[in-house]
Amino acid sequence: MKPKFITLDGIDGAGKSTNLAVIRRWFESHDLPVLFTREPGGTPVGEALREILLNPETKAGLRAETLMMFAARQQHLEDVILPALADGIHVVSDRFTDATFAYQGGGRGVPLQDIEMLENWVQGGFGPDLTLLLDVPLEVSMARIGQTREKDRFEQEQADFFTRVRAVYLERAAAHPERYALIDGNRSLEEVRADIEHALARSFGMDV
Repeated sequence: MKPKFITLDGIDGAGKSTNLAVIRRWFESHDLPVLFTREPGGTPVGEALREILLNPETKAGLRAETLMMFAARQQHLEDVILPALADGIHVVSDRFTDATFAYQGGGRGVPLQDIEMLENWVQGGFGPDLTLLLDVPLEVSMARIGQTREKDRFEQEQADFFTRVRAVYLERAAAHPERYALIDGNRSLEEVRADIEHALARSFGMDV
């Protein structure tokens, strides 16, 4: 079986952290080798950049922020993602390039063609086999973020920022339905879990 690269994405408060455990259990139940990682992060360079990017005290311009995201991604691909796939290990990443289009493109207003240029330069056509996109209404996202004890640099943004972020996620999912599994995260954990497991099984060609 060719190893798959799977990403989990969505606006803050969509439930990614909770459902990473669902994905982990699914891989374990099917005895499939898998590596879990995250963006920005996944490597010493990426984690250092993550600290900068999420720190509320960081003052970074639009281009600097976007370039840091792709710098972390370049190292992530070289050191973690591509070697694991080459070794026959499936990879699940908490966020990937869709987040850059959504947050830096939709949220910050970086021209999408500039992000596409960096995507092509860094990834060279490589991308996820499946993206599990958790979606919740904005008011649900805001309520969940409000429960965070200490908000990071992105979580401190206002509602209109997340409205733009969510819109880009949904636009990308609609444009590429073959890659995305759009999952309504505003339901019971069991209902969300069932949809995630269904999407994974379908991606691996298993009976669902």
